[in-house]
Amino acid sequence: MTPRGRFLLATTTSLVLAGLVHIGVVLLIPRLAEADSLSRARVGETLDHAMPVYTLATGDTASPPEAWLPIPDPAVAVGICAYDLADGPMRVSARTGPLMLSLAVHGRRGAFYAVTDQAAVRGGLDLVVLTRAQYDEALANADENDVTRDVRIVAPDAKGYVVVRVIAALPSQRPAANAAVQAVSCTVDLPVEDKAGG
Repeated sequence: MTPRGRFLLATTTSLVLAGLVHIGVVLLIPRLAEADSLSRARVGETLDHAMPVYTLATGDTASPPEAWLPIPDPAVAVGICAYDLADGPMRVSARTGPLMLSLAVHGRRGAFYAVTDQAAVRGGLDLVVLTRAQYDEALANADENDVTRDVRIVAPDAKGYVVVRVIAALPSQRPAANAAVQAVSCTVDLPVEDKAGG
């Protein structure tokens, strides 16, 4: 092989190797990051309501500077319900009102389900996030005469979070949007026999 051929081979090999290392590092960043969205959301895992992430400014109260979502919309109040399905399925319940509300379920690899208040039944929206095994158990134990209004979602990961967003189209609606986020209930969905016993 000529010196020029060896030089081209070495250069090409170096560029390919550098590209592979770069791609590998970029793909590992979410797994190695300590302050990713899932880690931050897990702080509120023990709460029974949505943890406020971005509260809208109302009158003299400014929006909190600690909001960690990228460039939050100034007209959208945001909250998060974190879950760990090892504790049992998570039930997210929201009452709908005049303001638009949306729920988006996220796992380690991003959002995998979203719904708005347009899907509400009789003013209520109930999501139950489950593992595949929990879903199969719920189907096996279901009473075919008992109609459920729950939306059951099988999660790809045991840990994740639900993002609650409420839009305030007018400044006068901001307090109501903040309150609507706080009113969302996030609880471990116990089996019927456990509820009766406790």
